[in-house]
Amino acid sequence: MEAVRPKARVLMLRDRRSDHDVTNSVPVTHWAPVWEVIHDTFTRLYPGMPLSVLRRAFEDFDDLFRGRTPGYLGCDTVYHDIQHTLDMTLALGRLIEGHELSVAEAERLGAPRAILGVICSLFHDSGYIRHSGDETHYNGAEFTRSHVTRSAQFLDRYLNQVGLGAASGIARQVVHYTGYEVRLDQIRVVSEKDRKLGHLMGTADLLAQMADRCYLEKCRDRLYPEFVLGGIAVWQEPSGRIITRYRSGLDLLRQTPAFFRQVCYPRLDRSFGGVYRYMDAVFDGRNPYMVAVERNLFYLERVLEGERWPLLRRRPPCELAEPHALDRIRRQVAERLKSFRSEAA
Repeated sequence: MEAVRPKARVLMLRDRRSDHDVTNSVPVTHWAPVWEVIHDTFTRLYPGMPLSVLRRAFEDFDDLFRGRTPGYLGCDTVYHDIQHTLDMTLALGRLIEGHELSVAEAERLGAPRAILGVICSLFHDSGYIRHSGDETHYNGAEFTRSHVTRSAQFLDRYLNQVGLGAASGIARQVVHYTGYEVRLDQIRVVSEKDRKLGHLMGTADLLAQMADRCYLEKCRDRLYPEFVLGGIAVWQEPSGRIITRYRSGLDLLRQTPAFFRQVCYPRLDRSFGGVYRYMDAVFDGRNPYMVAVERNLFYLERVLEGERWPLLRRRPPCELAEPHALDRIRRQVAERLKSFRSEAA
């Protein structure tokens, strides 16, 4: 597939479709278009480097998340779905391209580390996938607090299976840059290039989410249910006291601007070293991801000014292992909230 050139990508932003990436040029609900872009990018960056293991990783990701891998049930997390992972992986491929084009030869990540990064991206949310014999958990969102560690464990097994076991130690560490289970200054890496890869991965994860055309609707209708089941929105302390952080999806949105200012921007600018700026080398000096992020934040603040919730009316696709998972998680959330109300009473 011929790569879309930067100026054309940016010009497509206005009429973006909900199942496409930030440039409206790549569908992100199926792995093949994303693989084609990354294949073309890496072929230019690393001429002659075999990419068969990377293609296999895309196929194995699709099998795992769509429930075709023996021993696993497939993706049923409605916010951290297949589209999110593919969107993040595409963003990471672009950040890697921008990095390699912007730094001196000695500072480049190189093909093996870049390939490892994309594989880690594909499986960075594998920790949400339930095992087929799990009779304790009813939705992958219940692993919210531990999913990155579970993803690291999955990557360790997977990389050994595909002949990349020597890199599994790096993968187990750098995947934590996409989460909050381990403090960033406690992630153990030997090489500064591995740290840079982690910064690129963490940045791609944030950008893909916050630049999503339907980010606001997804926070309200999909992230909040995951937070309920994962014990983030409301939970019961050992003493029996019920703690509520987010009362509803709308309450989550009300707190989102503060999350942008206090968590996301400092993480992007300081913790991850501002590596989002490498997008400039890919998009002719204009970063469409940051444009979309700012647009979402501006629109949210407009909605919040007058509680104009009907303005949030987009209906994004939901790419899961089975078609009824969205309805099922809504029922599970309703039951969980009802249980908390009963406990509180």
